[in-house]
Order: sequence, then structure tokens, then C-alpha cells
Amino acid sequence: MTNSDETNRGETNSGETNSGEPRRPEVTTVEIIGGPEALETGLRDHDARWAQEYLRHRRLILDALAAVDAEVEHIGSTSVPGLAAKPIVDIVVAVPDITAEEDYLDGLLAAGYELRVREPGHRLVRTPARDVHVHVYERGAAAVHDYLLLRDHLRADADDRALYEQVKRDLISRRWDDMNDYADAKNDVIHAIKTRARAARR
Repeated sequence: MTNSDETNRGETNSGETNSGEPRRPEVTTVEIIGGPEALETGLRDHDARWAQEYLRHRRLILDALAAVDAEVEHIGSTSVPGLAAKPIVDIVVAVPDITAEEDYLDGLLAAGYELRVREPGHRLVRTPARDVHVHVYERGAAAVHDYLLLRDHLRADADDRALYEQVKRDLISRRWDDMNDYADAKNDVIHAIKTRARAARR
């Protein structure tokens, strides 16, 4: 899966596009270019420069995808003021058809990003320095909604923000030979926080 701070396995969508049939069959396997990577970056106190870095990459992405009706949002812990995070800016991009890679992936690679993950419903590209991760989903994917739900709730709820940070600090003190295992270890607390976030919206 991905190295995102808030990625959860099994929450991608690989169905039809909002505009009709997919251009081609979606991939059915998980391809992680380069294989597992150990977690080597610790948590840092929130840095206002993360938001500035997001804005810089948002413009780069929109320029690269000028011919695509793409939506771009800052997600993950770096998008939540007051929350400690690994210094990796996570960005989600929603495109009309995830199977039409030539519409978005070629442009992102030409802009300097490198492909890290190709899996059903999701592509991940990142900077060579690995400090910016760009997650591409199809518009309407449940994962996009969940990223924004979690982000907005953590921005607004100090108690859940503190809880999430404490869990992350406890986990990151351990050795992780695969960053994805660290991400998976946060699933329980993320699920609990999203459940409260959904209840708060009712």
C-alpha cells in the first residue's frame, strides 16, 4: 500500500468513472516500485512551511494536469495545524478516470514526480526527495472523502488531535522495517476518529 500518514488498506474505489465507462480495465494487483522501505523519519512539531510547500506543489500539479479536470487537496498530518507529523506533505488528486493514466500520470512524471505505487483505484507518485506524496484517485472514491473527513475533524477537535498525536508518538518510537506497517498500525485509532467525525456531522 502507500506510505501516507493516513492511508487505510481496503478503502480505495475502482469502479466506473462519473462520466461513464472506464477507458480500460483497472489494474488488479498491487505494484510497489522499489519494494518495502524502512521508516527513518521521526515526528516533528507542526511547521507552517508545510502549507506553503503544499501550495507550491498544488500549482505544479494543476499546471501538469491543465487538460484534466482535477481536484487537489492537502491531506495528512501536515495539513492539520498543531499536529506533529513526519515531514512528508501528502496531497490527494481526484481525476475523472483512474484507468486513463496517460491523462494524468504522464504529466506528473514529466513534472518530476516518481511513480511509487500502482494499485486498484489508486496511484502514488512522490518527489525524488520523498518529502511530498501525491495520491491519485478517481473522483468520488471513498478514500478521498475519508481523507478530507479526517483532516477536517482533526483541525476542529483538539481532543482527537491530541489522541492521534499520542498514538503516533507511541508507534514511531518502535522500529519499522516497512513504512506501510507503521501506517497500518494506526488504523484502529483512525477508524475510531472517523467514526466520531461522521457522528458529529449528523
